[in-house]
Amino acid sequence: MKPQDIDYTVLPYPRSRQLMADGGRMGLRKHTIHGLVEFDITCAREAIRQHKEKTGETLSFSAFILACVGQAIDADKNMHGYRSWRNQLILFDEVDVNMLFEVEVGGKKMIRPYILRGVNKKSVRALHEEIRAFQNQHESSQESKFINWFVGLPGFLRRLFLWILLKQPHLLKEYYGTVLVSSIGMFGTGSGWGIPVPNHSLQLTLGGIAEKPGVVNHQLAVREYLCVTISLDHDVIDGAPAARFTQRLKDLIESGYGLGAEDIAPEAHALAT
Repeated sequence: MKPQDIDYTVLPYPRSRQLMADGGRMGLRKHTIHGLVEFDITCAREAIRQHKEKTGETLSFSAFILACVGQAIDADKNMHGYRSWRNQLILFDEVDVNMLFEVEVGGKKMIRPYILRGVNKKSVRALHEEIRAFQNQHESSQESKFINWFVGLPGFLRRLFLWILLKQPHLLKEYYGTVLVSSIGMFGTGSGWGIPVPNHSLQLTLGGIAEKPGVVNHQLAVREYLCVTISLDHDVIDGAPAARFTQRLKDLIESGYGLGAEDIAPEAHALAT
């Protein structure tokens, strides 16, 4: 059968996908370990549902997760440490999370990164409003402008820039954040984990959400569980600190950290600013 006899469609390869290809190539050089965990998010989701019933506002679940991540890292800054080219370990005070969001560009759905600075010092309400502002005005963000310029460079220059970036923690923080959080569970239903090829010392991949039986006060009950992949650069982070971080994150998420009525009310953010 000749090629001209087969029905197919030819589309230009999106330039923005070059970021994924370049990042994947660099990430394969890291000594990464992955942990597959489940967190009970029943209380958190119920608080978000109750907030919507009372106010009509859909509070960002991502903002809640980011607030928990920030607090869990704040207790041990080694969790987002980076080794410099001088063989020094750099520990930043602020937790800058690079998160991927689906936005509309030219009528098409695309993934765009956005760096939320100092999430360890922000409330769920503040993070919620920052995320919504980016989703509404993403084309004017610094990250979007940089990506549009960066993907136009020749491949060898992009890869050289990334190599330098990963050797310079302060540049990495500025252009890439100190932690990466991605969510694949928002596009489907049911449990499931993703295994990324990370470039950060710490990356969290939010997977599926599913209802499962759980034990509460020695009684079986239907609970909602979030699948999370925690990926670590083993050159920087050891197993014991990683286990303690995971337990802190679990406690924060399962207790519904930052989702009290007084914390997520719009007035709370106005008073804080």
